[in-house]
Amino acid sequence: MPTFMILLAMFSALLGIPATALADQHLSVPGAQLTIYWAIPFACMLLSIALIPLFAPQFWEHHFGKISVFWAMAFLVPCALAYGFSVAFYEFLHIILLDYIPFIILLFTLFTVAGGVRLKGSLTGTPLVNTSLLAIGTVLASWMGTTGAAMILIRPLLQANAHRRYKVHSIIFFIFLVANIGGSLTPLGDPPLFLGFLKGVSFFWVTTNLFPKTLMMVVALLLIYLTIDSVLYAKEGKPLQSSDGQEAPEKLGIDGKINLLFLLGVVAVVLVTGLSPLGVVTTIYGIPIEGQNLLRDVLLLGIAWLSLRCTDGTCRELNCFSWAPIQEVAKLFLGIFISMIPAIAILKAGSDGALSGLIQLVTHNGQPDNAMYLWLTGMLSSFLDNAPTYVVFFNTAGGDPMHLMHNAPATLAAISAGAVFMGANTYIGNAPNFMVRSIAENQGVRMPSFFGYMAWSVGILIPLFLLLTWVFF
Repeated sequence: MPTFMILLAMFSALLGIPATALADQHLSVPGAQLTIYWAIPFACMLLSIALIPLFAPQFWEHHFGKISVFWAMAFLVPCALAYGFSVAFYEFLHIILLDYIPFIILLFTLFTVAGGVRLKGSLTGTPLVNTSLLAIGTVLASWMGTTGAAMILIRPLLQANAHRRYKVHSIIFFIFLVANIGGSLTPLGDPPLFLGFLKGVSFFWVTTNLFPKTLMMVVALLLIYLTIDSVLYAKEGKPLQSSDGQEAPEKLGIDGKINLLFLLGVVAVVLVTGLSPLGVVTTIYGIPIEGQNLLRDVLLLGIAWLSLRCTDGTCRELNCFSWAPIQEVAKLFLGIFISMIPAIAILKAGSDGALSGLIQLVTHNGQPDNAMYLWLTGMLSSFLDNAPTYVVFFNTAGGDPMHLMHNAPATLAAISAGAVFMGANTYIGNAPNFMVRSIAENQGVRMPSFFGYMAWSVGILIPLFLLLTWVFF
């Protein structure tokens, strides 16, 4: 521990922290005063996820939780030294109570409910079947959320391709389409659009304004996937699933149907509580806990409990269900959420923050540059939480939903598309990405590293995003 404190003290010196803690006049860190060096722990957290599993896989497997906590503390301790313990503690509680815990509860509930739905029968992962699964998941994502659709369909996709030698590409395109781009057509699809809805953007505005953009991306990706999968399927000798050990083929169907009702319950709870403010019910260390959010989390945990009680254990066993993926996500995103606090604070400071140069790029001669809105929102959403990134650029564009919808629809469409589409650029760009990766690896699929995945996204998505920019923005 002394060594740890010495390292953090050295890091504090790099940040220019004075020898004595500053008197804290505000509970939150002043984003306008933070230098870009404060983002070092977040960058190191991402590099740890990217590099350590590659070069020291056994060490990572046994200690990734400790590494996550280390980089969280690498921000919290210098923050306490610079701005006082009360500020660091406030920022910790704020991100945990208002962001991390609701995030994990939602993921846990969807993971639990979806884990009780099993597609029965001998669905064989041919190129046409796989493409159909991706298309179905893409459509469902806008109505049950990217996380819900991803959790429901990832196991059927893995099951259908269990006999295939080449299946990594199927999981990657699944993340592209079902876990991200498919959620762009309603506020139910992805958190940034839901925040826009709460701010006054009409429910079906994104449906009509993003539909041509989404259609172009989806059709292009499905055609690319069908081509790749067809080539690889032929290379494998067009294998069929073996029926060894089965007395009779299982009829195609769904086991654990009650969980489909629970899934609709999750969507309803999130939507209704988001639209029904109940006011502040209590305050913890200056952090207001609103009634609708507390009710939402309690109801979601209740749905997860009902799913566990009402689903036959055999169904989960046949689904290769285990708690390892959600445990991994919970540990890693603890470090991610805490270490990204200063990055979000700098971004929220807008033209007064260390990233003011980026923020100013979205306007030229007093007019919005829609292409820059698309790419800056998207690139930052690829590595930071896409919900606050959406809000930052929504406010930068004026923050008036009526004006944006009627007088600057291309600008609002650029912000919305960037936040949703480009979450597919990295494993951490959107909540279900890392979960899908963890489930696949838990079932024996060796997924690419952090940078390995980005090689796919840069090679396939970036050219399509450039085409999207040229055609629409």
